[in-house]
Amino acid sequence: MAARLKEDGATVAVFDVNTDAATGVDLAVLVDVTDDESVASGVEQVVDALGRLDIVVNNAGVGAQGDVTANPDEEWHRVWDINVVGIARVSRAAMPYLRRSPSAAICNTSSIAATAGLPQRALYSATKGAVLALTRAMAADHLREGIRVNAVNPGTADTPWVGRLLGSASDPAGERAALEARQPHGRLVSADEVADAVAYLVSPRAGSTAGIALAVDGGMEGLRLRPAAEKTLGILGAR
Repeated sequence: MAARLKEDGATVAVFDVNTDAATGVDLAVLVDVTDDESVASGVEQVVDALGRLDIVVNNAGVGAQGDVTANPDEEWHRVWDINVVGIARVSRAAMPYLRRSPSAAICNTSSIAATAGLPQRALYSATKGAVLALTRAMAADHLREGIRVNAVNPGTADTPWVGRLLGSASDPAGERAALEARQPHGRLVSADEVADAVAYLVSPRAGSTAGIALAVDGGMEGLRLRPAAEKTLGILGAR
């Protein structure tokens, strides 16, 4: 996402708990989104270094597997703290600076898990559903201040996290094929496709777009296609 925004001419700062991984950006700041002081300090460092703040992309998140019984309270609190409260912390710290911007925009990363019931994703889905609701509430609160808020809803994307899940499966190739078949266009979503959607939502091209979740999921949210191997029954009427 950072590289894609730079292609559009943005000056990009990245928050991460591992700044060594943040390459090709203008500024990398060590920030833990579960720590309010860390977030506030990070935002101040960005504004001090870059002079202004126009765009916030809330992309920090962690996964969780299992049904509703699978994870203890501690894990529920940890995942919720990163995936949902982390967005609130960063947005809250950035808001005074965004209010000064002539083209302020926030994009939150939600998921297909917010709009479709996926097996063995109870905790993760709960957090991403909350991100979607939070996005709409933020859009309603801040649109008249000149701040557009939207979300991107990726399907199953070809990311390192998904790669690790596949690597731990008993049949990685079979599991990958199943994930690809689950999406109507028959493959995993690419990270570049998600980045393109984010770049659009935070750009002036989306100036009339607010409070929406842009699905980048190969049609998974809204389409119900026949299995690829299933033939369509043809009926020929004759007199």
